[in-house]
Amino acid sequence: MSDEEASKYPHSAISTWSGFVYQGKVALYHCLKLINEGDSGFELQLDSTDDFAIYKDGKLISAHQVKAKIGDYRSNYKEALEKSASLELDRVAGIKRYFHISQPINDHSDYVASNRERVEFYPYGESRHCELDKIEELTKQIIKEIYVRQTVIFDDSLVDANYCLLSDRVSSQALAIHAKIQNEGDTQRKAAYESRVTAASILADITDTNPYQRKDYYAIELKARLHTYLEERLAETLPGMSDGAYERARRIYELTRLSEGGDFKTLCQLMKPSENFSRIQNSDIRRYSDLVHTINIEPILKRIPHYLDNNNKFYAPTALYLPEPTDKKYCTSEIIAEIKDNDDLGRLLFEFNNLIAAKATESFTIDTKYTNCFDESSIDDQNRIDSNITKSLCISILTRDDAEARLK
Repeated sequence: MSDEEASKYPHSAISTWSGFVYQGKVALYHCLKLINEGDSGFELQLDSTDDFAIYKDGKLISAHQVKAKIGDYRSNYKEALEKSASLELDRVAGIKRYFHISQPINDHSDYVASNRERVEFYPYGESRHCELDKIEELTKQIIKEIYVRQTVIFDDSLVDANYCLLSDRVSSQALAIHAKIQNEGDTQRKAAYESRVTAASILADITDTNPYQRKDYYAIELKARLHTYLEERLAETLPGMSDGAYERARRIYELTRLSEGGDFKTLCQLMKPSENFSRIQNSDIRRYSDLVHTINIEPILKRIPHYLDNNNKFYAPTALYLPEPTDKKYCTSEIIAEIKDNDDLGRLLFEFNNLIAAKATESFTIDTKYTNCFDESSIDDQNRIDSNITKSLCISILTRDDAEARLK
């Protein structure tokens, strides 16, 4: 596309991380609020006309700029407010312009620019700001109100699950646009401008889908919860991150967003192979994420984060937490018991039989006495396994230091 053609489309903010996490959550909240008020004919556009925008019948209805953790004073937002009030392409005179902030400031009154365009600090009930950790509960409350209006029978678990799925979808939109740019050579501006989410599809996602009837529910839930933790971790540590650490964190974040449910089923089982396949605990998500971010080896980000040594053996980071010497005995018996009851786990451990513990006092080996008698799902899977069909399954549980030494 030529520069002249590209100029038809507004600048895209996809490549800017600042406020990205908050942006998706705020966009979802605003869309559900409109739906709850009876408007289901609009489209949500991300990262083009503004941080997000609402279109109806092809016309811009409102433009929204989102800023997180900028400062305590109105003056901190002067440049952004001026940009929000500017007249540019679809942002013509008289449209609604909203400014979303995550922390209180000294003056929340409307901003009126020299061109007489008005920018309103977005209201969240009685407040003109909303913290990142509060937006989720506000959004879930609106989902409940929609359920009441639609006479949908619900409980808190259904609300939590459908919020996770819908939040994942909206936040994934920007990454999908980014992937389209990379794979198809499209420009950021055109891809972001034309890719929109309809109100009808947002409503259908929370009213027509029962997550408990979906295959691999725990994997889907893990994806949402792991991604939320990665969002929070990145937001907290971004100011002090090196360029290399930032790039790794972002690539892990994007892998999490773009991975399919089957990959998260794999991760569900390998993250804590000593326990039944079920809901992963928050502490395990934290330990696993911290290990992947801090181990002194770059991960291979395909399917799940993993590593490969010079002998083509696969290593998988885990949330195994073994701070006492006696933990080795219990971990051994628990993993053997899980393999006995879970063929899927057995297959995975023949492939990823080197497990890196989030914390362990020493490395050790588990000889399960099982042989590779499992049916393999594909030739590619079989080619990745370094043990043959008669070889017993020996699992190495490694400390981070020992794993790093093997992988260097």
